[in-house]
Amino acid sequence: MKKVVLVTGANSGIGLALCERLLSHDTEGLLLCLACRNVQRAQAARAALLASHPAAQVDLLWEDGLLVFPLLRHFQKEFATHLSLRLYNRLDYLYLNAGIMPNPEFDAKAFFRGLFSSKVITMFATGDGILTQKDGVTPDGLQQVFATNLFGHFLLIRELEPVLCQEGRTSQLVWTSSSNANRSAFSLEDIQHRRGTQPYSSSKYATDLLSLSLNQHYNKQGLYSSVVSPGFVMTNLTFGILPSFPAFLWTLLMPVFWLIRVFTNTFTLTPYNGSEALLWLFRQKPESLDPYAKYHSLTSGLGNNYTQPHKMDITFETSESLYIKLLQLESDTRKKLAETQENG
Repeated sequence: MKKVVLVTGANSGIGLALCERLLSHDTEGLLLCLACRNVQRAQAARAALLASHPAAQVDLLWEDGLLVFPLLRHFQKEFATHLSLRLYNRLDYLYLNAGIMPNPEFDAKAFFRGLFSSKVITMFATGDGILTQKDGVTPDGLQQVFATNLFGHFLLIRELEPVLCQEGRTSQLVWTSSSNANRSAFSLEDIQHRRGTQPYSSSKYATDLLSLSLNQHYNKQGLYSSVVSPGFVMTNLTFGILPSFPAFLWTLLMPVFWLIRVFTNTFTLTPYNGSEALLWLFRQKPESLDPYAKYHSLTSGLGNNYTQPHKMDITFETSESLYIKLLQLESDTRKKLAETQENG
């Protein structure tokens, strides 16, 4: 029986690179599901994957539900329909990769100060000190970054429990986190980061916390969770940091980035390199992985890719507190949905 793999945010960047590498690793042994918001880009991604892997089985699903809760239920039903039509009733790997960093503001003065400081590599690798974001609000009244990067994925896991947790086999969750996941950006009193200016960093730190708690609650049911950092990768998310920055200037900066990579292995630069740890986890037995570790995609100065675990700056107590708050928010959201449906 084929392994069923679902990748959110699969139409570009790291998600698409991962799909290409998964099919190169095992074309005929996978049923690959691309979960995307943009229909046209999803179709283009599927066509590109099938062009290079004609024997592959690639399905498309729509993940609008990561932003709007009612649509998530439709997404879950659509996924279940796909499985039942193909006589599959399983999900072996769920890559929780979709993410946004909306409306970033760039502090030019801090950037140029950082260029001549000892923190220059950290600044480039994480955006620390030079980036703030203006968050939006979803139709459900949730903070947009929180809803997309964390809560929508949490709801998806909850909805897909029947196919993720099955007796006699294991399934794996793999979260795309970030080296920008900082404890200082996150607060249990404000898990949606309504009052801060670093919603992306907060959501990624919350991702690290949630993964730990999910292992506590689901390992006995055969479901395991891991976290990955792709490193500094040139994707649409990166280009969006400086929306007015001409594309050719990014090209001119690439030699600088290659030079920096001689001194730090976190500059993976390409989506292919950034997906290294995601693919590495596909090859591991989930029971052997450390729930406190974040698995980093790394690239040497000579261009060699490898994966290395680093202990996360998290505590079990904080992760459990977040998990309880997310369960309560899920309950409140379901009640609001039911009331809206009753009122017509």
